[in-house]
Amino acid sequence: MIADLAQGWPILSVVTFLPLVGALLILLTRGEGEATERSIRSIALITTIVTFLVSLILWAGFRDGTAEFQFVEKHAWIGETITYHMGVDGISILFVILTTFLMPLCILASDVIHTRVKEYMVAFLVLESLMLGVFCALDLVLFYLFFEAGLIPMFLIIGIWGGPRRIYATFKFFLYTLLGSLLMLLAIIAIYLTAGTTDVVELMKFNFPVGMQYWLWLAFFASFAVKVPMWPVHTWLPDAHVEAPTAGSVILAGVLLKMGGYGFIRFSLPLFPDASVYFAPLMFGLSVVAIIYTSLVALVQEDMKKLIAYSSVAHMGFITLGTFSFTEQGLQGAIIQMISHGIVSGALFLCVGVVYDRLHTREIARYGGLVNRMPVYAFTFMLFTMATVGLPGTSGFVGEFLILAGTFKASTVATFFAATGLILGAAYSLYLYRRVVFGELVHADLQDMEDLNWREKVTFLPLMLTALWIGIYPTYFTTATDASVQNLITQFHAKIAANAAAAAPADAAPEAGQGTGN
Repeated sequence: MIADLAQGWPILSVVTFLPLVGALLILLTRGEGEATERSIRSIALITTIVTFLVSLILWAGFRDGTAEFQFVEKHAWIGETITYHMGVDGISILFVILTTFLMPLCILASDVIHTRVKEYMVAFLVLESLMLGVFCALDLVLFYLFFEAGLIPMFLIIGIWGGPRRIYATFKFFLYTLLGSLLMLLAIIAIYLTAGTTDVVELMKFNFPVGMQYWLWLAFFASFAVKVPMWPVHTWLPDAHVEAPTAGSVILAGVLLKMGGYGFIRFSLPLFPDASVYFAPLMFGLSVVAIIYTSLVALVQEDMKKLIAYSSVAHMGFITLGTFSFTEQGLQGAIIQMISHGIVSGALFLCVGVVYDRLHTREIARYGGLVNRMPVYAFTFMLFTMATVGLPGTSGFVGEFLILAGTFKASTVATFFAATGLILGAAYSLYLYRRVVFGELVHADLQDMEDLNWREKVTFLPLMLTALWIGIYPTYFTTATDASVQNLITQFHAKIAANAAAAAPADAAPEAGQGTGN
C-alpha cells in the first residue's frame, strides 16, 4: 500500500522542492521582534520535519532487490535531449534520507543564531533542496546545476554567520569548488557531443572510447576530489569548518562532502571504467596519504573544530579507497561509511558547538574535567568518539571493516598503510576526549558550565540511536544497496571486457600484416 502511494505521485519532486515552500513562507513573514523570530524558526523546523516524513514514505515504498531506478520522473526540459529526469536507486536513496534526517537537527542547533534569522533559515532551506536535487538527478546537466547551485547558500551561511576569518574561508571554499567544477562542465559538453545525450541511464549503456575516458575521468575527478576533499586539495575544509556556524559545519561534513564520494560512485565508475582502473593506483596513493598525513596533522591541533575537520579528510580517504577497490565489499563499505560519517562527524561538530556556546572558545587547553559538571554531555561525546574510532557496535566499525576487506582484495599494501590510520584515528580522538572531558576542573569559568538542555538532548538522541542502529544491524541498510552495488560492479567489468575485446583485433592487425610481408 505504501509502495503504491509513493509510486503514484511525483514524490521525488515533492521531497526536493518542499523546503523551497518553507523558504517562501519565511520570506512572506512580516514583522520584527522575538515573536516573528520564533515564527520563522517554527516554519523552518516544521518544513524540514515534514520533508523528512515525506522522505520516509519514499523509503517505505522503496523496493529492495532491484537495481532499477525508482520513483522516476522524466519530462522534456531544454530541447529534446536535456530532460528533467529524477530517480533514486539503492545507492542514492540513503543519501536522500541522510539529508532530510540531518536538516531538522541543524535547525534545532541554530537556536544560537540571532542576527538576520530570516535570511539564515531561507539559506538553509534552499540548500536542502539543492542537496536533495544532487542525489535525485538523472541528467548530467540537471545534476551539475544542483551541484553548483549548492555553493551559493553555503557561501552565504559561512560568509555572513561565520567567525572572524569568514570572508577568507568563504572565498577559498567557493573558488576551490567552483574551479574544479568548471572542468566537469566541459566534460559534460564533450559527453553530450559524443553520446548525443546527457541522460545518466542512457549513458550507463554507452561505451566511451578508452582514450577519451581518461580525459573525461580527470575532468570529473577535478570536481569530485575537491568536494570530498582529497589531499592535496583539502586545505579549504579546515578553514571553512572553523569559521562556519555549528549547523553549517554539520551540514558541510554531513552532506556536502558526500557529494564528491557519491559522484565517484555514480559517474566515474560506471561511465569511465577503463580510466577508473588506470587511475586506481593514483587514487590509492592519494587516499593513503590523506589518511596518514591528515591524521598526524589532527594530532597536533589545538582547536577542536580543526581537529575534527582534519579527521574528516582522513575518513573520506577511507571512502575513496573503498570506492576504487572495485569490489562489492569496498563499495558497500564506502556507502555505509559516508552515511556513518555524516551522522558521527555532524554529531561531533554539535558537541563542539555545545561547549562553544557556553564558553565561546574552541581551544582544547581551555577545557578539562567537564565530566564533573556535564555528565550527560560527557556520555554523548564519548559515544560519538567511539563511533569515529570505529568501535564494534557503532556505525564507524561497519564501514571501515567492509572498506578494508574490499581493499585487501585489490591491494594488500594500500590496506596495510590505511590500517595505520585506524590507530592514528584512535590516538587523536581519544586525546581530544581526554583533554576536554577528564581531569580536574582547573579553570574557574568551567565551574558554572551547565549540562545539556532539552533542545540539545532532542538534537543528539536521534543521532545516537542511528549510529548504534547502523552498528548493530547494518543489514537493514545494506539490503537496500545490495542490488545496485552488484549491478554496478557487473556492468563495470562488462564494459572493461567489451572494450578489451574491441581493441584486440586492432592490436592483432599489425602483427598479421608483418607476417604476410615476411
